Amino acid sequence: MTFWALAIGWPTDNPEPDDNDDEHCLDGDGDDDDGDDRRSPSNTREALVTFAPRFRITNATTAALTRIERARGFLEAARLSEDWVAEMRTRALVREAHHTTHIEGTQLTLEESDRLLAGQTVPEARPEDVQELLNYRKAFDFVAEYLDSSDRITEGLVCEIHEHLVQGVRGDEAGPGRYRTDQNYVVDRVTGSLIYKPPPADEVRPMMAELITWLNAEQQIHLVLVAGIAQFQLLHIHPFGDGNGRTSRLLSTLCLYRAGYDFKRLFAISEYYDRDRSAYYAAIQGVRDSGMDMTGWLEYFTVGLAALMHEVRDRGEKVIRRDVILAKARQAGLRERPARLLSFLVDHGKASVSECEAALDVNRRTLQRDLKRLVEEGYAREVGSGATDPTKYYEPVL
Repeated sequence: MTFWALAIGWPTDNPEPDDNDDEHCLDGDGDDDDGDDRRSPSNTREALVTFAPRFRITNATTAALTRIERARGFLEAARLSEDWVAEMRTRALVREAHHTTHIEGTQLTLEESDRLLAGQTVPEARPEDVQELLNYRKAFDFVAEYLDSSDRITEGLVCEIHEHLVQGVRGDEAGPGRYRTDQNYVVDRVTGSLIYKPPPADEVRPMMAELITWLNAEQQIHLVLVAGIAQFQLLHIHPFGDGNGRTSRLLSTLCLYRAGYDFKRLFAISEYYDRDRSAYYAAIQGVRDSGMDMTGWLEYFTVGLAALMHEVRDRGEKVIRRDVILAKARQAGLRERPARLLSFLVDHGKASVSECEAALDVNRRTLQRDLKRLVEEGYAREVGSGATDPTKYYEPVL
């Protein structure tokens, strides 16, 4: 196992603050400390301890990074239809928007989130939940626009992400785009017990300045690990009154995308966290319990990303097989309706007559004829004990 304790010092020059930073990341009361820009290295060099993330690269982390690279290679080389990629990208955005807000307490279902992001109304949904979901899409679109430029990550950028995420939520008490000026606390929603006390408010600016400087430095570690470190460190600083979790997860996604690990934007990392939130919180708290050693967190982060990439790769391989099978079937004379049925079976792995009927809007008798033809021509097989078996289903012959 390899141990890392990386640090980055301040540059010798004193760069001017970005225009972007001038407009965001002010103190929560709206002033900027009488013009004293503490984001500049000259104002923080003496007060700061250089950011030095500590961690070991475990066997599990190494194996996960290998799986991630393989998935990345597959997606870069695979000939996936543009329509399928566009559809899966839309689904991934819905899942990420749903799960990253669900982690923070929204009560929308995935189906409701899908409807809302498609421009439909969900009258039964809480207005605040709707706003948080739609805010995520605005923030994601903002990040997507940034990726088209070669601009570096700045504090101003992070604060704009936060502003998009929390604007109009809970009466703007989160201070959209502004660092907190008071001590905040992370408490258990059920018991009210203290989980974590973040750094004092006067340490937020210098700690954020260090993180951003580190992110923009030339890295000596795998860039997937950089994304994981960025996510944890922003959570650790907890620079905003609210929305720190959502901001940290989107910052991590930004780091992955910028480093070339966008995976065609087909994954939703928050879905992995939301599947087992206790494991997610335990991985975060484990860093603090181990003296700020990020080994366990980075193992959790990379294993989760690898699992999601395996799912994406599996879906990609299935669609490639589907396209090959359908092309051969159409060349052999299979018409459009049974071809749609075959496509459905390949996409879902198996399906009953009732499931096909509900999904394809084709009457049962017609479906039974088409399924019989697919079986006779060797495109599908029937699995069941007889004609009246209620568990009978059909699966494609791959």
